Amino acid sequence: MRAASCRMNVAAILNGLLVSVVAALLWKYVRLSEHTAVLEEELQLTRQSQELSQARIDYHAALLALQEHGTRMVCTGKMHTDRICRFDYLCYCTEAEEFVFFHSNSSFMLPNLGPRRFQPALLDLSSVEDHNTQYFNFLELPAAALKFMPKPVFVPDVTLILNRFNPDNLMHVFHDDLLPIFYTMRQYSDLDDEARLVFMEGWGEGAHFDLYRLLSSKQPLLKEQLRNFGKLMCFTKSYVGLSKMTTWYQYGFVQPQGPKANILVSGNEIRQFASSLMEKLNITTRGGEESAAEEKDEYFVVFSRSINRLILNEAELILALVQEFQMRAVTVSLEEQNFPRIVKVISGASILVSMHGAQLVSSLFLPRGAVVVELFPYAVNPEQYTPYKTLTSLPGMDLQYVAWRNMVEENSVAYPERPWEQGGIAHLDKEEQDHILASKEVPRHLCCRNPEWLYRIYQDTIVDIPSLLEAIRAIVKTRPNLKKAKPASTVHPGRVREPQCQTSVQATNEAKLTVSWQIPWNLKYLKVREVKYEVWIQEQGENTYMPYILPHQNYTFSENIKPFTTYLVWVRCIFNKNLLGPFADVLMCRT
Repeated sequence: MRAASCRMNVAAILNGLLVSVVAALLWKYVRLSEHTAVLEEELQLTRQSQELSQARIDYHAALLALQEHGTRMVCTGKMHTDRICRFDYLCYCTEAEEFVFFHSNSSFMLPNLGPRRFQPALLDLSSVEDHNTQYFNFLELPAAALKFMPKPVFVPDVTLILNRFNPDNLMHVFHDDLLPIFYTMRQYSDLDDEARLVFMEGWGEGAHFDLYRLLSSKQPLLKEQLRNFGKLMCFTKSYVGLSKMTTWYQYGFVQPQGPKANILVSGNEIRQFASSLMEKLNITTRGGEESAAEEKDEYFVVFSRSINRLILNEAELILALVQEFQMRAVTVSLEEQNFPRIVKVISGASILVSMHGAQLVSSLFLPRGAVVVELFPYAVNPEQYTPYKTLTSLPGMDLQYVAWRNMVEENSVAYPERPWEQGGIAHLDKEEQDHILASKEVPRHLCCRNPEWLYRIYQDTIVDIPSLLEAIRAIVKTRPNLKKAKPASTVHPGRVREPQCQTSVQATNEAKLTVSWQIPWNLKYLKVREVKYEVWIQEQGENTYMPYILPHQNYTFSENIKPFTTYLVWVRCIFNKNLLGPFADVLMCRT
């Protein structure tokens, strides 16, 4: 009995050991299976990340960095209208269509605005200032919430995240998107040719997507495409927002349209951008590899439209311009030619003629010395719509500008039966239609659906050729000469040096004040056509001053100078009538 009992105990022990071993093996298998599943998931997510970019990414390290360090943000700019922010591990939930900031003990956000971040936004996503459809913000979550969310797909590229404002309109493409993107990328050294653009406004590619492709070697991403890569996208390093320094025009959302109050860009920056774009398009300008015979071949360009806002006597107009300028004519059309071909033609033209429209932004490719002639339909005042006049007038563009306006209503053809967005007014009540038809000039208005503006701007026009030639002759005094056109200097003078004053009293009611100074230090290294000096003299305690423009560095003033009186004197240098230097320190001169 005892032996049998021992055999049963040994069998039980062996069975227990066998169960334990099997259980351990099963547990190990389950853990290995789980680990394998995690590895497979990470491998798949890594593949998805690498579908976005050729850059290699260590998925596990990226996920660990997000979980441990969360999101980090540092911004430049004081207000939402001038702010650009750099993020590490900013994420985007494609289902919620929201950006997400993950908080951890290592997270930071500067500026830390608290609730002011929503008044009205952290920043503008486009270069159009303070437009409520362009605001950017993010939601906040603790990094611990990542455990309950879909595994993120990481974008390993440095990205620039922004909104295009209207990618179907060429003026908006250049003014609001391409120029701001180009110079924002030069503002930050890691936004180089390998950076990726991410467009979040929700538009499709649009008619001019190839132009956006020129700004980076990587394919831009559209908002809709992000859904294809995952439910949670995380940008390892991103910049959000655009510089507004290159924009020169406001479209009338708050006040009627016109030049920006504080324009910060010159023609030099515009021309550098144009030159870079032409290089990417493999376009050479005159003076490059072209033959001497081609350089002598002067021509003017007429923008031809085939859908609306037509020049109804275009052939007659072209013939008159050929006779006036003794140049051959070239017509171009956005509807019929690709844009690089049009740029190639415009870059060598002496004159560009066009009805008012977005195509005129291409004048930024014109050579220095060229002339822009903008035609306006009946009842449209050129002084109220000046995006292209403003562009051509920027210092350093060195272009001449002529505006012509149709003053004869019978030379216009309007289309009241068209849809409202093409100038139709049939949908309006009769009283409003009659008011529009009787009006002789579109009053100043806000953007963007003013029916009178749309009705008039979409008119076709018979150009009155004698009045057009008269308008051109009034501005263009001599035949355009591209060879003689040279970049205007934009170098400003420095402070005048060693300013001093001497005084003398001649009689009880007569005194003299002599002011002298040395030339600015940088003048001795410059070739300047005209140098003058501006002197302001103000009697101490008075609110007004006497200004003088002088050609020399030493001058004695006697008129209105009183004995035993203290005068404040400021002196500065002026190059070529409009390049102003800083004032030297104020002089206090007692007679």
